[in-house]
Order: sequence, then structure tokens, then C-alpha cells
Amino acid sequence: MYWNAWPLDRLLILFVGAAFILIGIQVTMFHYRQNFHHKSMWTPVVSAPVFAASALVLSAYNAGWLRGLFGIFMVVGVVNGLIGVYLHARGVRVRVGGWAIRNFLIGPPVVLPFLFTAISGLGIIALYWR
Repeated sequence: MYWNAWPLDRLLILFVGAAFILIGIQVTMFHYRQNFHHKSMWTPVVSAPVFAASALVLSAYNAGWLRGLFGIFMVVGVVNGLIGVYLHARGVRVRVGGWAIRNFLIGPPVVLPFLFTAISGLGIIALYWR
């Protein structure tokens, strides 16, 4: 029920929580800049703080139900990130010039949803670390 020490899995879960706080701030600023013109832009803005809170609470209190909830959140985060990669890549493609390098520089950041996916994947790895 309670953690006995600070093993690697607990540290990684704490890191995942801190990373989702920072990613949530960044994605909120980027999507706010675009005036949330697509409803799916709200998904990472709302989910990142929820993911962060669940990770931070889990790093303090190791309950079985909380581990299960955190696992579900991380799977949802992986799926959300992959959907974001598709939407961001499509956003670059529809700009004038298509896949030109300048569209990757000024268009939607294609790498940021990969980061959302990677941090969620790290949360899954930390959860099942033995």
C-alpha cells in the first residue's frame, strides 16, 4: 500500500508527473495560440494535468486501484499522442508547399505529440517495472 523507499519505478512515475505538467503548459500555449480551432486540441490540454495529478498521487500513495487508473491513463496518453502526430502531420501537409521544411518550422510541431506518446510509454514502463 505504501512505498518503502524510492525505487526506480517510483522515481520514473514522479518524473512522468513532472513531465506532464511541463508538456501541459507547452501544449496549452500552442493550442491557445491557434484559438483551439479544432475540438481535438482540447484533448491534451485537459488530459495532461489529469495524467500529471495521477502520477504525482501514485508516487506518494501506492494503491492498487490508483495503479490501474494510472495504467489506463497512460494507454489513453499513447493513443492521444499518436492521433496528435497524425493531426499535426496533416496540418503540415495542408499548408501551402506541403512537406516543405519551412512548413515544419512554422506549422504545427510534429515532434510534440511524439513526446506526449513517449512520456506516456515511459509511464507504462515504470508501472510494470520489476
